[in-house]
Amino acid sequence: MTHTAVGKPADAAPGARAEAGTPKLKLSGLHKSFGSKHVLNGLDLEVGRAESLVVIGGSGTGKSVMLKCALGLMHPDSGSIKIDGEETANLRPRDRERVMRKFGMLFQGAALFDSLPVWENVAFGLIQGEKMSRGKAREIAVEKLSAVGLAREVADLFPAELSGGMQKRVGLARAIATQPEIIFFDEPTTGLDPIMADVINDLIIKCVKDLGATALSITHDMASARKIADRIAMIYKGKIIWSGPVSEIDNSGNPYVDQFIHGRADGPIQMEVMQP
Repeated sequence: MTHTAVGKPADAAPGARAEAGTPKLKLSGLHKSFGSKHVLNGLDLEVGRAESLVVIGGSGTGKSVMLKCALGLMHPDSGSIKIDGEETANLRPRDRERVMRKFGMLFQGAALFDSLPVWENVAFGLIQGEKMSRGKAREIAVEKLSAVGLAREVADLFPAELSGGMQKRVGLARAIATQPEIIFFDEPTTGLDPIMADVINDLIIKCVKDLGATALSITHDMASARKIADRIAMIYKGKIIWSGPVSEIDNSGNPYVDQFIHGRADGPIQMEVMQP
């Protein structure tokens, strides 16, 4: 059974119907500091329509802060965040809610609600955000669980009864339940064994393709990045220092990228870490 997209208001605000050449997501000159710690230092990044972009980088380089700013969970100190050409960095709450309906999110630890059965976790955005009836929301939840390879019986289980891989699948089902235009993936394969990680990668590719969605992922898992990305960008010290097609990652000509993708202890990143 196929359902039409939900949460796409007919009276979309200016910028929602953007020109064909407009990036789906554009971050420009983003700065974000926490006290004396400068996390984002003029970050620039574009993601095209229906493109899968993976941002790689080590811990503490600004990946998660960048993602939270793009989602509107965190406000940058300065800079621009455009969705379909519409500036969203300082939206009013009502407009923020409208823009948020375009997003789906797969959190690093799945972030499921322990007290809710699986189907209510998947349908959370439909019931709470779209005010959909519980019956219809459950129907869609079961459909999305099937899309990520989980049987109907799983719908009535609780998160604690699931394996880590199953929880990640439920998180993915929730991310696609509202048929979002943009999906964010936060370390989608963390904590999974290599085989299950590859299963999740395949599901991400399938779900994003089926929706025709734009995907922005952050990860340090190069196997995952190589598989799900159309394009890869590397963040270092709060800036994008390289970006290009996934096919060019092994010949980037950038010593920071080269060190990171090969996991070498020696290189410019290590030298920076060792400084007092």
